[in-house]
Amino acid sequence: MDASRDIVIPKEFEFGSDDDVLVLESGRPFGPITVRYETYGTLDKAASNAVLLLHAFSGDAHAAGYLSGEESRPGWWDSMVGPGKPFDTDRYFVICSNVLGGCRGTTGPGSIDPASGAPYGLSFPVVTIGDMVNVQERLVTRLGIKRLLAVAGGSMGGMQALQWTVSYPARVASAIILATTARPSAQAIAFNAVGRNAIMSDPRWRGGAYYGHEPPARGLAIARMVGHITYLSDASMHAKFGRRLQERDEFGFDFSDQFEVESYLEYKGGTFVDRFDANSYIYLSKAIDYFDLEGKYGSLERAFANAVSKFLVVSYTSDWLYPSYQSKEIVVALMRQEKDVSYTEIDSPFGHDSFLIETERQGRMISSFLQTAQRGEEER
Repeated sequence: MDASRDIVIPKEFEFGSDDDVLVLESGRPFGPITVRYETYGTLDKAASNAVLLLHAFSGDAHAAGYLSGEESRPGWWDSMVGPGKPFDTDRYFVICSNVLGGCRGTTGPGSIDPASGAPYGLSFPVVTIGDMVNVQERLVTRLGIKRLLAVAGGSMGGMQALQWTVSYPARVASAIILATTARPSAQAIAFNAVGRNAIMSDPRWRGGAYYGHEPPARGLAIARMVGHITYLSDASMHAKFGRRLQERDEFGFDFSDQFEVESYLEYKGGTFVDRFDANSYIYLSKAIDYFDLEGKYGSLERAFANAVSKFLVVSYTSDWLYPSYQSKEIVVALMRQEKDVSYTEIDSPFGHDSFLIETERQGRMISSFLQTAQRGEEER
């Protein structure tokens, strides 16, 4: 990152040639794979100050700064990453990559299949959170980092952080787990199913083979509208919109968007279509649904049996997508395994999106936690 202007230069890492393919959790060998990533700060001589940020469902590698001087909005966690911020780039070397199956630079269903010369579409393999983490491990190794000071993420990013501590316990000193779950509930899976069905019901979806044609924009917009509702809360929606009408003083008794909240959701759906691929929505939402540490290992306690990380787990009172009780299940399992875990529940009205908004309160905890973890590593 160019600190003088906060301009970030994205990088790419490629692997997975014939003699270096990635074997997915499904058992399918897959490659080649391109990984888009960004870095902030400087890796120290001992390569001991690296922090891996793990993005949520609709995020990407662009966590902080600006991609160009003309970009109007910074990265998705810019309030948390930078000099003097919780992920202090004067102290830490911060990495963020786009996940496998995504559509923002890392290989996904919209990428070109070298065997056919056409986009993968639905021939792209089903991927899991574990597969995403295995790709990240290749990147971290390529960067010369044997042990990460921390992995950190919220929502789907929190799932990846948990998977890191389970899949690569010796390579993770600490984990920051925000607004997440060890296995999505039936309700969360149901919302993802509605989103996928909205996309697949759009005539323009063409069975996933819409590349080169008009994309299934309406289906994807509706999927985003449904998903976005789960990121908010009743309190935040009431405060932001209430029952206010848009550009009129009374009901028109027709079926147009009259409430401000209707217009807001339409806007969110429309802007999402401009930056996200419909097939990636299907693949990533399915990866979330498959995530189940308890089912995979027999119990959460068994899942964390070999973990050696220090854990900071944070939940938010108004998060109804991944409610606090699901974070507490993680904490209890870690405590039963006598792991080093700290937990807090932040009273916030912003729903699931709180981990993106509550910069000040969660930031103080994260900053202190990281400094403690760094001192611990120095004493090893």
